[in-house]
Amino acid sequence: MLSRIAESLFWIGRYIERSDGTARILDVHLQLLLEDPWIEENLACRALLSVMGSSVDDDRALTREDVLAILAVDRTHPASIAYSLGAARENARRAREIVSTELWECLNTTRARMPRRVSSEKVHEFFGWIRERAALAVGIIESSTSRDEAWQFFTLGRSIERADMTARLLATRSLTEASGPSWTTILRSCGAYEAYLRTYRGVPSARNAAEFLLLDRLFPRSILFSVSRAEECLRQLEPRSGRVGVTDQAQRLLGQIRSQLEYRPVTEILDDLPRQMDAVQDVTSVASEAIRQRYFPTNAAPSWTGET
Repeated sequence: MLSRIAESLFWIGRYIERSDGTARILDVHLQLLLEDPWIEENLACRALLSVMGSSVDDDRALTREDVLAILAVDRTHPASIAYSLGAARENARRAREIVSTELWECLNTTRARMPRRVSSEKVHEFFGWIRERAALAVGIIESSTSRDEAWQFFTLGRSIERADMTARLLATRSLTEASGPSWTTILRSCGAYEAYLRTYRGVPSARNAAEFLLLDRLFPRSILFSVSRAEECLRQLEPRSGRVGVTDQAQRLLGQIRSQLEYRPVTEILDDLPRQMDAVQDVTSVASEAIRQRYFPTNAAPSWTGET
C-alpha cells in the first residue's frame, strides 16, 4: 500500500474518533456547568480547554459558550470537532481510490451540514448528532471493508485516538475537585453505564468504574482494550520474524504502557489519576509519531533499485 494512502486511512480513523470523543467530553462537562451553580465557570472552562490541548491567552472570564465556540464549531482550531470532521473528509478525498463511495458521502455530508454556531438550547442535540455521524462512518467501514491493510491502518488510528480520548475523559474527573462529574456521569458519557452494570451489578464506585474504563479487556472503550487493539494492528501490519524482543518502536511503547496499567493496583492509579492519564496521552502521541516515521515519513525521498 502507498504510504500516502496508509497515512490518510490512519488519520481518518483518528479524526472520526476524535470528533466522537470530544463531543462526549464536552457534552458531559458543559451540562455539568449548566446544572451546578457552585462551579467556578471560568476556572472550569480553562481547565477543560487545557485537558483538550487548548488554551486562551487573554485574561477574560470564559463561559461555556466560549468553550463551545472553540472546541465544537471553530473550523480552524485543531482541537475542535468541526476541524476533525473537515480533516477526516480531506483525508478521505486524498485516499479516494481506496475509500468507499458510501464512506465518502457520509464524511462529505457531515462536513457540509456542520453548523457554524450552536444555540445553547440545542447543545445536547448537537453532540448527539456528532456521535451518530461518527458511529455511521465507523459502521460503514466495519461492515464493508476487507480486513486487509486498509482496515488495519484505520483501526490502528481509531484505537490510538480512543485510548487518548478515554484518558482525557478520566483526567477531567478531578478538574473541579468535589464538583467534578460523578463516575456514573463519566460511564454514561462513554456509553459504558449499562455494560458496567452487567459486569459489576451495583452502583458505580470510584474503584470499580475506574477499573472498568481503564482495565476491562472486553469493553471497547477501555484504555487497555484500545491499546491492545493497536498493538494487534501493528503485529498484523508487520509480523515479527526475529527471535528476540520487539523491534517496532510504537509497539514497544504501547506494550510498556499496557503493562504498567495492567499490573499496577487500580487504587494506586486512582491516587494519581491525572498524572497517569497524562502518561497515557504522552505514549499515544509518541507512538503516533513512531508510526508516522515507520510507515509514512513525509520527507522520505523515493529510492530506486535495480539494474541501471
